[in-house]
Amino acid sequence: MSVTFDYDNTSGRPTGAFMAVLQALLPGVRSVRRQIDPYAQDWAEANRAALAADGPLWVALGDSMTQGIGASSFDRGWVGQLADHLRERGRPHRVVNLAVTGARIDDALERQVPALEALVAAGQVPDLITVVLGSNDVVTPRYRAGMTDRFATLLDRLPDGAVVLNLPNPHKEARRLDALLRERQAQGRLVLADIRRHGPRSWRGRLAPDRFHPNDEGYAAMARVFELALEGRETSPR
Repeated sequence: MSVTFDYDNTSGRPTGAFMAVLQALLPGVRSVRRQIDPYAQDWAEANRAALAADGPLWVALGDSMTQGIGASSFDRGWVGQLADHLRERGRPHRVVNLAVTGARIDDALERQVPALEALVAAGQVPDLITVVLGSNDVVTPRYRAGMTDRFATLLDRLPDGAVVLNLPNPHKEARRLDALLRERQAQGRLVLADIRRHGPRSWRGRLAPDRFHPNDEGYAAMARVFELALEGRETSPR
């Protein structure tokens, strides 16, 4: 079922002062940030094409990593690479990517979850929902406080069975979030994509020139974490 879908994959927020300084001083940061608007446009076009097609639907919620920022092209992030792997295994999915670079948990609650709910209301019910959020909250003290509670609110608005990535960040709030996700998985409400366990031991050689976002190889490692989670999802009782 084709639907009209007008969703903007950009945040609309101006570049902050700290990031503006980094861009001015560091060519690697500047080169990666040049991808933001083109990749958002690429996903917007891909989303419209996906909704005009048929087949199982995958809706991705997230931030810059789900947009593939740092990869050589928008579809070489973990979403594009995982979609290729699923297709090769005879399980192709239409992908609607709602991710926005810079998104925090509150942004997902305000924009991405309502967009997902609108798709469901229009008859576009996902076979797969993935969530990669929290990195932009945990790195900033003003947003770090209470992030696990906000994430719980987000999870409460999602259907059971979403595949959710934890955070490799060592901060105690990231560990609290990890505990929440493991509790929800034990309750049968979500599937944990466990990057703390299955992700790379080292990100050396797997980072983009900004030294923060993954490159193609780093995103391949993320895609593998989701592959393992999906294998577990298929073998677990539903």
